[in-house]
Amino acid sequence: MNQFKAWIDRNFKGDPIIWGIVILLSLFSILVVYSATGSLAHKYAGGNTEIYLIKHSMLIFVSLFVMWFAHKIPYRKYAMYAKLGVIISIPLLVVTYMFGSNINEANRWITIPLINQAFQPSDLAKLSLIAAIALMLAKRQKNISDFKNTFVPIIIAVGVICGLIAMANFSTAILLLMTCLLIMFIGRVPVKYIGIVLLVGILGLTVAGFTGQRGGTLISRIEAFFNEDEIPFQAEQSYIAIATGGIGGKGPGNSEQRNSLPHPYSDFIYAIIIEEYGLIGGFSVLFLYLALLYRGMRIVANSNKAFGGLLSAGLSFALVIQALVNMAVAVGLGPITGLPLPLLSMGGTSLVFTGISLGIILSVSRGDHQDESQQSSPAFVNRTRLKTA
Repeated sequence: MNQFKAWIDRNFKGDPIIWGIVILLSLFSILVVYSATGSLAHKYAGGNTEIYLIKHSMLIFVSLFVMWFAHKIPYRKYAMYAKLGVIISIPLLVVTYMFGSNINEANRWITIPLINQAFQPSDLAKLSLIAAIALMLAKRQKNISDFKNTFVPIIIAVGVICGLIAMANFSTAILLLMTCLLIMFIGRVPVKYIGIVLLVGILGLTVAGFTGQRGGTLISRIEAFFNEDEIPFQAEQSYIAIATGGIGGKGPGNSEQRNSLPHPYSDFIYAIIIEEYGLIGGFSVLFLYLALLYRGMRIVANSNKAFGGLLSAGLSFALVIQALVNMAVAVGLGPITGLPLPLLSMGGTSLVFTGISLGIILSVSRGDHQDESQQSSPAFVNRTRLKTA
């Protein structure tokens, strides 16, 4: 027993509560996706639901392995890849918009050769931009009010990346812009500069809305949300699933709306969770995401280095805000977005990038590594604490 505990302590470091939350959500994901893919299996796999069960379970395993691998790497090493990731993301987003696979009237995917797996460059761009902004702010903590040297590069990076993503995926671009603004706020950026970045971001999103592929869809979805006379079909089916779930739900595998609700295994998986597990299951999932955000912000408050704190904050916000938006759409608190529920929805490479993000957060939670203790990286007083680290 002692040897097993020693092996766990040696190989699974970082915040143990985050480990527990991720494992719980991952196991729950396998159960819910297996139930929600019934109609998909009958349509494309001759009723063989085990195909999607095995595929999703393998992707969950891969994402957990990637998370474990990422958490073993000292977080400062990710600074070396941040700018490179942004540079690579820009042409990838352009190529995807022009030549990518068109699904649901948007070119968001390109296919990886050999493995024949669809890949969204926006996932790489989102992770890279968050890390790049954290790095730029960390290096400039002593000159945080220097507009030219500190904020011009940030404005350019945010405007270009968010604008390119918005050409085909408006909701992801909005969430990424919000995440960038939160990182800047925690990094002690003057509010007037945050306002400038916000204006540039809104300008980029507006241009993308008029020239990109999803402007018309965005407007129609917003109009449908505020139209009290007619409820969109997806929203109506989601409301039925939630209303019939009750307190304790219908039980695992007993969902009825999975056969009529579009994308019950991804965009509207939260409605299936409430239908099968009731309000208890719905609130439990919400609690786990809020707990994940809390632990992520605890890491920020305890971080002695600016880059680690800002990186953890950005990645935590990106994951949890997306989860909250997905759940809000399912219960009717926001217009339909098409965003999956992180860790729970069935996905492909998005699950892998979620694993990378969580692994980086865990790496930061391990603290400053001994072999890098002599490197110069300024301590900072972020807006989550009052005393200097």
